[in-house]
Amino acid sequence: MAPVHLVVGCAVIALNLVAFAVGGVAWYRDRSSVRFWLLLRAAQVAVFVQVMLGGLLVFTGHKPDDSLHYLYGILPLVVSLIAEAARTGAAERELGDIDFQSLAADSQQSLALAIVRREMGIMAVSCGVILFLALRAAGTSGAF
Repeated sequence: MAPVHLVVGCAVIALNLVAFAVGGVAWYRDRSSVRFWLLLRAAQVAVFVQVMLGGLLVFTGHKPDDSLHYLYGILPLVVSLIAEAARTGAAERELGDIDFQSLAADSQQSLALAIVRREMGIMAVSCGVILFLALRAAGTSGAF
């Protein structure tokens, strides 16, 4: 099971790197990106699978060389959950007291893009943080 954990760990690193780059570029260019959201969800699934595999390894008696590996291994899941919580409030922060339905169609579209851009920024930053944590986890695993 340890080799599978290593392969999924590499997938976590790769998916978060690509999602961070795609999301960051789309955010910077002020555009929405369906590709980013697909990459983000794939990265989140990989993080979840990685944490579950790590938990199975712990319960079957495997231990990393450095106990910090546990912290760096679980924090990506925590960061992902916190980012999702922050993302859910992005629309409320962008809208404020504005009555969305009363806006003109072009204003609605601009506001919707601003909401998506804010959400994308939050989630892209979370991918960057998870990327860093996954690299640290790899460094403390003893596999390299």
